[in-house]
Amino acid sequence: MITRELGTSGIQVSAVGLGTWAIGGTWWGGMDEAEAIDAIQHGIALGVNLIDTAPVYGYGLSEEVVGKAIKGLDRAGIVLATKVGLAWHVTEGQYFFELAGERVFRNLKATTIRYEIEQSLRRLNTDYIDLYQTHWQDNTTPIAETMAELLKLQAEGKIRAIGVSNCTPAQMDEYLAVGRIDTNQPLYNMLDRGIEADLLPYCQTQKIGVLTYSSLALGILSGTMDPGRVFPEGDQRQGHARFTPESITRINAMLADFAPFREKYGLDQTQLSIAWTINRPGVTSALVGVRHARQAEALIPGGGAEITAEDIAAMDTIIARHTGTVG
Repeated sequence: MITRELGTSGIQVSAVGLGTWAIGGTWWGGMDEAEAIDAIQHGIALGVNLIDTAPVYGYGLSEEVVGKAIKGLDRAGIVLATKVGLAWHVTEGQYFFELAGERVFRNLKATTIRYEIEQSLRRLNTDYIDLYQTHWQDNTTPIAETMAELLKLQAEGKIRAIGVSNCTPAQMDEYLAVGRIDTNQPLYNMLDRGIEADLLPYCQTQKIGVLTYSSLALGILSGTMDPGRVFPEGDQRQGHARFTPESITRINAMLADFAPFREKYGLDQTQLSIAWTINRPGVTSALVGVRHARQAEALIPGGGAEITAEDIAAMDTIIARHTGTVG
């Protein structure tokens, strides 16, 4: 497993991190807690040290499951990343969405951050968080106020490093005017490549690590999805334009053309999709969602594969031919 530093924090993380959005159940049609705990523990045993979660994933459930999974393990060997700023306990800030009976607001006020950190520490069963990230940016709160509170938490030892997510270069400029941020967590995969134009180069220049989410595009880049796949009620992919039979067929055709690279590197398609991601300039770690131990185990080879620049370019040509997506 390749390891890399989170920005300039001194914190070393595996090039693949365990994403726990699906473990929250909401958006994914439910989950099995025992299987989820097993998946996290299995990934850690195999060398993955980065676990990424958020309060809004299942309205606290994902954090609670992560807390149960790491109980009794070597806490110093685990890098816990969670987020702040999607609040359902208040009705102020920037309204974002309503789901499962809760109205969620983007709220990065100092008082909200102070409340949320204590809730996350309790649910995660820990006294510090390694990486604390603003989840979505809140245009009703000055970034200087948000950053000042995060710096206080850092000085108090409640968090080690400060990160952002879904954050533009212009917004990062405002954060950096007040203090240091070590990571940004954007959407990025073979099909969603918008950050290559400005965000990735910006982060490289500023020495800000990049943790990609939806690295397998909600699972479609695994190469295992059948065009006839039926998604259960509550699964966000039900009715999603990318998951129609026609779209799945088209993307599977693209993935079929990667066969020479799978053979060359000894990887299956999930692993090759991960390897493509972590070999992009500026990417620190690819976050990949897991709900079962077998999924966690399948990630490991992709996190240790080094793909040549020539092969990355050849894969990009295939992607462009099938989707029109050009980096």
